[in-house]
This record gives sequence, C-alpha cells and structure tokens, in this order.
Amino acid sequence: MTVLDSIILGIVEGFTEFLPISSTGHMIVVSEFLGLEQTNINKAFEVIIQFAAILAVILTYPSKFTFKHIDLWTKVLVAFLPIAALGFIFSKQVKAMFSIEIVAWMFIIGGIIFLIVEKFYKEETTHTLDVENVTYKQAAWIGFAQIFALIPGTSRAGASIIGAMLVGLNRKTSAEFSFLLAFPVMCATTAYDILKHYNELFDEANLLNLSIGFIVAFVVAFLTIKLFLKFLEKFTFVAFGIYRIIFGLLLLIIF
Repeated sequence: MTVLDSIILGIVEGFTEFLPISSTGHMIVVSEFLGLEQTNINKAFEVIIQFAAILAVILTYPSKFTFKHIDLWTKVLVAFLPIAALGFIFSKQVKAMFSIEIVAWMFIIGGIIFLIVEKFYKEETTHTLDVENVTYKQAAWIGFAQIFALIPGTSRAGASIIGAMLVGLNRKTSAEFSFLLAFPVMCATTAYDILKHYNELFDEANLLNLSIGFIVAFVVAFLTIKLFLKFLEKFTFVAFGIYRIIFGLLLLIIF
C-alpha cells in the first residue's frame, strides 16, 4: 500500500461511513481497483481508519459524551450488544464474505429495501424526534436490525437507520442514533484488530500509511456528517436507495 492508496481509502471511508451506502463495501471495491489484496493487514487498516471516522462523531456531538447522558449511552449499549455478540462469534465467517459479488448483491437488496421503506414511511407520524427520547425497546430493535450489517455491502448505517425508521424515529433522529451507535461498534472492532495485528500494523512502513489514512478519514467524515444532516432536512433516503441499486448492478456487470 502506498501513501496515495491510504489517502484514497481515507477519503472513501470518511465519506461513506455515515451514509447508508456501506463504507466496507466501497472499501472492498476501491481496494480491488487499486490492486490491493484483502490481506489481514489491509483489512485491519480499513477497520482502523473507520475508527478515525467514528471520532468525528465526538467532534460533532461533544455534549453527548458526558455523564449527563448515561441513560442515552445505556440505550446505545443495548443496541450494540447483538452485533457485538454475533460479530465476535462469527468474525472469521464475516471476513470470509468480503467479496465483490456479495457486496454487489447486498447493495442491490439494501437499495430495494430503502425504496420500499420510503414508499410507506410517513415522517409526520413519527413520534421520536430526539435521540434522548429513544426507548429501550426501540434501541433493542435497532440493534437487531444492525445485525444484518455483518454481511459486507449491507451498510451498518443503512441497517440501523432502517431499523430506527421502522420503530418510529424520524429521519434525522434515525441518522443521529446511528452515528452514536457507530462509536461502540467501531471501538470494539478496532481494538480487536489492533490486538490481533499489532506488530504488523505498527511497524515503520505501515505506520505512516495508517496515520495518513486516519487523519484524512477523520476530516472527511466530520464534513460528511454536517452535510448529511443538512440533506435530511429537505430530502428522503430515496436517492441512496437508487444509488445502491445502480452501483450494485454496475459491480455485477464489471466483475
């Protein structure tokens, strides 16, 4: 991996992590175009720069990361537990599914689901307009929906946002809860990969690429969160559904 590769991957990760279009899926596809093999080190690199994007959440919502919001973070933890348990148990099986074909089909399926949900979703009938008002029951259902994100190409953000919309959150609140939920997910995943590949990741050659990718992903992710929330004030997720279907079909045609 070159410095240019790490910059490109950082941009892709930062831009796609919080959008419902699968950052992992895009990273796999971009890595394929760059000629980077899906080795354990490259997979770990992708996971760790995902953590950089997650840190952008702290910069966006600094007031949420205080002891005043213990109740909110308890709900986030409830939503986190299902994917944490299954992700740990089936980690090898999940990484074995990292292929272009699986990503392509999950892009298409996820896009269709978004279009169906938006067809019947009524923003004006939602009753949860702030993340502080999410109930434990809603958090549990969102956590269950997030399990599907273990399949590459599904999108962690997409799965949790769909789950949130189906249990009564409006679009903006669904996105914000998804942002917060990303924090424990990526903390756990990053810690696991660092421990597993510590010596290889932090040798002199890999450390430079990792640092550059980390910084780029952080900056791009912060800007993307701001733009995404502005977008949701006026638009729906239909555009993302259409994009997913088109992108998935192109992958099937090309590969």
